[in-house]
Amino acid sequence: MLIRGFENAPLGPGEELLALPGFWAAYLMWLSQTEDYDPIPEWFGVDGADADAACDALGDEDHWPVFRIPFADGHTVLVIGRNFPDDPETEYFVTHPEWRRHGHLATVSGHQAGPGLSWRELLHLTRTPDLNAPGIHAEYARLLLLLPALGDEELPGDAAAAVSRALSEAGVPATLAPDLAEALLADHPLWEPAEWTLPAASPLSAGQEPFRGILHCDGYMSPRCGTHLAQGITREQSNRLARALGTWPG
Repeated sequence: MLIRGFENAPLGPGEELLALPGFWAAYLMWLSQTEDYDPIPEWFGVDGADADAACDALGDEDHWPVFRIPFADGHTVLVIGRNFPDDPETEYFVTHPEWRRHGHLATVSGHQAGPGLSWRELLHLTRTPDLNAPGIHAEYARLLLLLPALGDEELPGDAAAAVSRALSEAGVPATLAPDLAEALLADHPLWEPAEWTLPAASPLSAGQEPFRGILHCDGYMSPRCGTHLAQGITREQSNRLARALGTWPG
């Protein structure tokens, strides 16, 4: 698999890993750790051996998994496991075939950057798969894969219920899914929840109207703090991205 910027990396499609019994425990257990909640693989409906096997597959230094989440108008979120021996990380990018550079959403590692998505964007991406493009189309899997990039201080009241439903579809026992969903949406281990707003015209912009519809994040650790999500794209491409993210109806 060839992705711009990763030409020499041992990338390969990761979608088949979702079939591993312990995948969601391996992918999400760290995110559900809180002061009051110490998750174990069994709370994801699997045993420790299944979770360990999935961790090994996710962290394979010779096969860096790429999870493709295609959405409207040719856009795709890429979730890439960069399995460096001493400093593994997970990168979240948004891409389009017409762009020269990826849009950086978030990095989960010891050198973290985030948050990368508002709840509004995450839910819209989850529900608008491009069924003609390769990748992951199931709504529950898209939501859970994107969840680590979330950071939004204004979660709606039904957010936990949406995550709970996704966990149930992923195989988490129905009796455990609600509490696990609450834990996954509690304090993020790597960054604070952020405020997301649409940009306003700057007094230094000489009257030039800002690109519309792309949310800015006030989290100082976020790649989206005070900057456009995708650098170097045209206004028309930005409009298409905003519509695809569900943040601008124009």
